Parts: sequence; structure tokens; C-alpha cells
Amino acid sequence: MGLLMIPFNKPFLTGEELTNISQALNNRKLSGDGEFTKKCHAWFEKKYEFKKALLTTSCTDALEMCAILLAIKAGDEVILPSYTFVSTANAFVLRGATLKFADSLAHHPNVDVEQIAQLITPRTRAIVVVHYAGIACDMDRLLALAAQHAIPVIEDAAQAIESFHRGRRLGTLGTLAAFSFHETKNVMCGEGGLIGINDENLIHRAEIIREKGTNRSAFFRGEVDKYGWVDIGSSFLPSEILAAFLYAQLEGINQIQTERKRVWQRYWDNFTNANLPDDVQLPMIPTYATNNAHMFYIVFPSLAQRTAVISALRARNILAVFHYQSLHSSPYFLDKHDGRTLLNCDRYTDCLVRLPLFPELSDQEVDLISDIVIDSLRNEFS
Repeated sequence: MGLLMIPFNKPFLTGEELTNISQALNNRKLSGDGEFTKKCHAWFEKKYEFKKALLTTSCTDALEMCAILLAIKAGDEVILPSYTFVSTANAFVLRGATLKFADSLAHHPNVDVEQIAQLITPRTRAIVVVHYAGIACDMDRLLALAAQHAIPVIEDAAQAIESFHRGRRLGTLGTLAAFSFHETKNVMCGEGGLIGINDENLIHRAEIIREKGTNRSAFFRGEVDKYGWVDIGSSFLPSEILAAFLYAQLEGINQIQTERKRVWQRYWDNFTNANLPDDVQLPMIPTYATNNAHMFYIVFPSLAQRTAVISALRARNILAVFHYQSLHSSPYFLDKHDGRTLLNCDRYTDCLVRLPLFPELSDQEVDLISDIVIDSLRNEFS
């Protein structure tokens, strides 16, 4: 087929990444927690008002830190969506937790909070929510539910940078949050993540866990005269080179978001003006949420129709992709699931497609993609 004419994703460069990396090289401080790491931390702590922000090597690592910080252990139950990336679940399986999967909403891939309510037991130690496509879950209902049962909430905000719930930034509402800077995200450094800490009682231990279980951070601040192994942990720090790259992205975030929103809005206008069949589902933004233009997805009535659309785009060298496979029916978890049917998760697994979306996608390319999808649907439904 040759090279793809339009890829699904194309990482955007602000132009300052190499300048920052060169400065990091000149500083001769390349391991974690150098000048650019501190700048990234300060950016998030000022803008998001986290009690503490710490860069990690991935969102996966940030979630694993969350599990350790909440002392999740064998016999504990963790409630989470089934329609999510495997890292959301792995972080807690690694601590020995029993997973309780909740279904998605019929009108949105976000988790159904009413299902979460039904899954709470005396053994529930954490609730994890994923803000799918950067769109906030129903945090009013969720936080009230969690407070009623004194259960900490973890926000998997991998896709949710620069998104809000009733004026509050996603990642700042729960006890802990995890962000991703993978190259498919709005701001990125190839691979990277961040843990946002909203409970100041967890800050000290978070620094220790992130530094392989040592109090090395306190040592470098002069708070102790030597450092040693004081807790469990791992090597969760990204290199200063990644932090330098990321800081350029953070400084360019307004430009990035403007272009992503242009692309998203163009898709929206094209599809809403096309009189699509009623059972073709476009993204839904609740009144309490904002849209950070992380993703433009469409949910088709059937797997066959989704396959036809993806094939029609591929025939024109355009890459559109489906998304998560429901974790409750995955090969690893199938024999561990309690047997509940999660109809909406399975429907999104079979019927949801993500269209190309990146800042350098032109209006003409968006129109071409839209036309192919619309024509394919008309052929399918005719």
C-alpha cells in the first residue's frame, strides 16, 4: 500500500524542543529532577494547583504510584471502567487487588457512575475513573458517592489535559491523578507521564516511592544528612532530556490546542451537517464538561459498518483506528470476571472508530476524510 497519505497521528513540534534539549545537554544534568523537570513541576503546580506534581516515565508508572500510595493490597477491591487501556487495570492487579469492572454509558464511553454505586462493598479501596477523549465523567455524582463511603478517587486523566469539569481542571478533583505524555496525546515527549497529588499527606511518600523507595529527594533538599532505603518504590523518574522536550510542549500548549480544536470543530460541522442516520453516534459533550479536542470518534451501529468505513479510508491511504478492547472480556481477565454483561463496553469495542486528529491536519484533509466516511455510510445504509 506504500506510505500512508494521512496518518492517524502526527506528533507536533513547537520548534523549541531542540533548544531546550541542547540547554539540558549543556547543563550536564541528564538524569531526572534537573532544571527542566522542576520547570514542568512548577507549570503544573501553578496552573493546576496540585499540592504536588511529579513527572514519571509514563502514565502507567503514575498509576502504579497511585496504587502504592493508597496501599492497595491483596483482597482489596478496586472499581474501574472496563472500556479503558490495560494500564488502568494493571497498576492495581500488580498490587494484588480484585478488579470490579463497570460498564460505560449508552451515550458516551465514560463510565456509568450508577454502576459504580452498585459495585461498592466494604472491601472497596479505590475508584478509578477515566475521562475518555478528555471529556469529564460525572464527577458531581462520583465524588458524592466516594465521600459517602470514604473511598479515594483516582482520575486517569491520560487524555484529559486542559479539560474541565464545572470550571475545575480534570485531575484536580480526586485524591490522585495520572496524565500521559505519550506521542498520541495533546502534549507529549514521546513517552512520559505525571502524577498529580491533591492530598498533601501523600506528598512525602510519593517522593520516596518515585525515588526507588529512598529519601533521596529529601537528602538533596538538605532535610536529611544521608539517604537510604525507607519504603518500597521503583525508578519512576524520566530523564532531563524528556523533561526539556515536554517543557517546550507545555509552553506551546495554546497553539497546540487552538489547532486541535480547529480540526475537531471541522469534523463536527461536517458530520452534523450531513444528516447521518440516527443510530450513528457522534461525540457528546455534557453541559458540565469542556472539550480539549483530544479525539474525534464516531460510534457506528455495527462492527460491519465500522469495518467498511475503516476499509474505505484505508483504500485512500488514510489511517483510522478502533480503540479499547473491553478488559472484562480480555484473555487475561475473562476467567476472573464475575459474569456481568457490560453491553455498552462491548458495543464501543466493536463499533467505535477514531479519525485522524493532529494540529497539522488541514481543513482540506478533514473534509476529504469526512466525505469518505459519509459516502461509506450512505452506501452501507442505502
